[in-house]
Amino acid sequence: MELRVGWEVALRCTLLAFLLSISVAWIYSVTYQGLSYSRSFVLTLALGGIVAAMVMLAIGNDVARGLGLVGALTVIRFRTTMKDTRDLIFAFASLGAGVACGVQAYVVAITGTIVFAGAAAYLSWSGFGARRQFDAVIRFHLPSDPGRDSEAKSVMTRHCRSLVLINLRETSGGVQEHSYHVKFATPDSRSLMVSGLSAVSGLTGLTVLMRDTVVEV
Repeated sequence: MELRVGWEVALRCTLLAFLLSISVAWIYSVTYQGLSYSRSFVLTLALGGIVAAMVMLAIGNDVARGLGLVGALTVIRFRTTMKDTRDLIFAFASLGAGVACGVQAYVVAITGTIVFAGAAAYLSWSGFGARRQFDAVIRFHLPSDPGRDSEAKSVMTRHCRSLVLINLRETSGGVQEHSYHVKFATPDSRSLMVSGLSAVSGLTGLTVLMRDTVVEV
């Protein structure tokens, strides 16, 4: 039996799907952490709900149409890959809101979007699941002098939870290049340690390379 959808129902479903999917896109943009932010992906999230709702309205309760859609999707090959698993779940949330609107389950669509948005905001801003190790690699040049070497190590020990020498190389003029892998004790330890090392006599070329700054902010 064919299910006929009127203009009012179609317009209501697609507009609600757009409002919910754009809400998902907005939550994604304000909670995003990283360096590879893509505006096109945000726009995809905002439009994905409309497409999902339109597909569900077109299929209705017709099994043949559903099988036809499955066959069409097997022909289309989507080659875009997502760099972050978080992007994938937001894409599913946008499509899920559209599907719920398409089957006219408005309560499910609205409630699910609100709960998803709230959960995404809480998990992002609360730092849930983060391991704040503050890993870094420290490099500097220091004259070959046991006293200055001990002074530099003392400064790093005060501000680091762990300290490992990973490379020590002799350069010209009796200068040694030191490389350490460190874990800062607190978020403020980096600036304090840099200030302390800068005060060591003869220390030059100080470089701090942070690790996993995108994943563990």
